Amino acid sequence: MKEIKNTTRTRAQESSAAVERMYITMRHLFNRGFYKPMGVSGETLREALLLLRPEIYGSIAEEKVELNGLLYVIERLPIGIEECRFINLTSDEGYSQSHFSAIVPPKRRRNCYRIDDEQMNIEITRGRSDIYDVLTHLTFIFIESHKIKDRVLGDEEEIISRDWIKIEQAVQKNEPLTLEERELAISHASNVLGRSFAEINSIYSQFATTDNPDRFIHVIYWLGKLAIQETVKNEKRTITFSPILRERLGHHIYGEIWADNIKNELERLDLLERPLHIISANMHSVMNSIFATNVLKTKLKAKEDIQVYEELSKSGNGNLRALVSDRAAKEGMLFLPDTSGTNIDVQIFDTAKIDFKNTLFSNAKLPQNDAEKPVIIVMDYAFGEQAYETIDELLKPFKKDIYLNFESVSIMGKAGILTGGKGDIMIPFAHVNEGTGDNYAFENELTAEMFEGNGIPVFSGTMISVLGTSLQNKDLLQFFHDSTWKAIGLEMEGSHYQKAIQSASKIRKSINPDVKVRYAYYASDNPLETGSTLASGGLGSTGVKPTYLITIKILEQIFNI
Repeated sequence: MKEIKNTTRTRAQESSAAVERMYITMRHLFNRGFYKPMGVSGETLREALLLLRPEIYGSIAEEKVELNGLLYVIERLPIGIEECRFINLTSDEGYSQSHFSAIVPPKRRRNCYRIDDEQMNIEITRGRSDIYDVLTHLTFIFIESHKIKDRVLGDEEEIISRDWIKIEQAVQKNEPLTLEERELAISHASNVLGRSFAEINSIYSQFATTDNPDRFIHVIYWLGKLAIQETVKNEKRTITFSPILRERLGHHIYGEIWADNIKNELERLDLLERPLHIISANMHSVMNSIFATNVLKTKLKAKEDIQVYEELSKSGNGNLRALVSDRAAKEGMLFLPDTSGTNIDVQIFDTAKIDFKNTLFSNAKLPQNDAEKPVIIVMDYAFGEQAYETIDELLKPFKKDIYLNFESVSIMGKAGILTGGKGDIMIPFAHVNEGTGDNYAFENELTAEMFEGNGIPVFSGTMISVLGTSLQNKDLLQFFHDSTWKAIGLEMEGSHYQKAIQSASKIRKSINPDVKVRYAYYASDNPLETGSTLASGGLGSTGVKPTYLITIKILEQIFNI
């Protein structure tokens, strides 16, 4: 008798299918132009998210409300969005020139506009990844809102919860709650949320803003209120995509403006013919690595360079950062704040103007001729698929016939790690694009051996480029880690950068076919460990040392040290 193979799908396979279904569904809803997240049109998205159960959303599939996941999402959405029934995703359509004030979420750079009591507009200028990010976050908070509704409404759709009435009374106060009032509100909220008093009390202040120290209770109330109205009055929340957004998406409109601004500035500075090196990083590590120790080491009486960087990373030391910026500006650094809508600022460093004496790079081996000395273009972090749009445009010839001399592209980013912990370093030799068959192998100029002996664990292997960090779950990531993929971490931009680099160097021939590439990441979280996900908080000072180790290694190669 022929043996029948076990065809039961593993959790990893189910999760992979759920990610793919979400990806397809979101593109379908975008093309449709609108949908109701808690209606029939949003059902596939909700079901896929509940099946996936991403680590960042914690207890999304349980009856209790997920607090850490809610905080993570609220910090990435505009203040007041919980009060809005209508959410409109738009392109840059001129609201910045209106009387509407831009609302920028604290942890995600996007302009949002509160149109009226019921409508919030969210500008999408960073590509499809921005849409995936917004839609998954909104789906999560709407699912959580219906958990609140289920605890408040009775079988006959009447408010039966005394706790809800007390929460409403606390919200309707026009002044901050006293300690006693706040603790009473938390006590009532614990019953509505299925969470303990201690759990809510410990996270309450993290929701607070300067204008609203009791924002937590306001968020809970409005989420529940709109969910109740959806059920009782059939007033469904609706997400729409503006016609202009649907028309513009995918056409590199913002990336082209961004790249042209940089090239125009290079032309103005007479730098177009110089050797160019792109570094994708933050707006401080390259500048600080070159100038900070020279400017501040004696002033701070620091024995080690890392102490200088740690001081600069502290929130109250803006005056120290200003000193470093002033020195950099005097020695050839030009800051280009973004005006294109990409939200990617840029710095241009002309090494011919830098005095390398008393810096970490005093033994830099640069050409004697200033016209041959490198120019460094530091771009702030792109977001997901936006990495392809921006780098693809930057590597194109200027004015169609001026080919720029790009010698290297370096990516220094933070990523989730699958082997190790926060602050560890990852050096990839390939990017695997989740959800497609696109895989990108490359010769990385950085190696794990370069970082050994610094007290930080270093891992080398494959990185997974994911659709969104908010869509990852343990089962799928464990598969990538344990299988022959042997993945060491996950991030969102690597494969998109590499796609653009390979297209420009191997197909279009618009840049040097032997352009050097460098990728290195430091771990911001470990999604396989409970309590170590992005929702558990930031890196703090843990990220300072790996950030500068990577930056310095990149600069040493550019400076031929």
